[in-house]
Amino acid sequence: MLQPMMIFFAQLLLVPILTMRTILVVKGMKKQACGIGMLEGFIYVFAIGLVFSDLSNYMNIIAYAAGFGTGVYLGGTLEEKLAIGYVTVEANVERYNDDLLNKLRDVGFSVSTNEVKGMNSVRYLLYCTARRDRENEFYKIIYKYEPTAFVVSYEPRKFEGGYITKSLKNRRELFLEKTKETFQFKP
Repeated sequence: MLQPMMIFFAQLLLVPILTMRTILVVKGMKKQACGIGMLEGFIYVFAIGLVFSDLSNYMNIIAYAAGFGTGVYLGGTLEEKLAIGYVTVEANVERYNDDLLNKLRDVGFSVSTNEVKGMNSVRYLLYCTARRDRENEFYKIIYKYEPTAFVVSYEPRKFEGGYITKSLKNRRELFLEKTKETFQFKP
């Protein structure tokens, strides 16, 4: 009974790691993905080695499949919680709404607007790129002020310039400054 448990827990660990590696590759973080990939390889060889060592032991095969399935669920949950990266959200609203724009900007969203022509009327399109962990916050604010808004989001692979790039640069400089202060050696 020890082998099936070891296989199950190896899969429970392996699949979320596999999920993270895939996300890092897609986000262009190849070095981090490489390190995680090595760990993934070790766990995979260990688990599959136990399964192949005795193919007549159906408990090992069931443990492998059950661990894989549960690991997929955990990996998806982990990815959702980490929300790595950025999201671009476009909200199509019926009218120009200063209260909505002010609220979004007050809580730190950078929002650009554009007047667009719909099928029967003029509408307004709001554009915002933000950290993925703030996407739901954006939706809540939009729907509070504009319940009939059409909202779509997607993940940008690369962006340069603008509010977010300045913000990232400022945070990086602040981090480096604090790190320098923390590790200054005084004789």
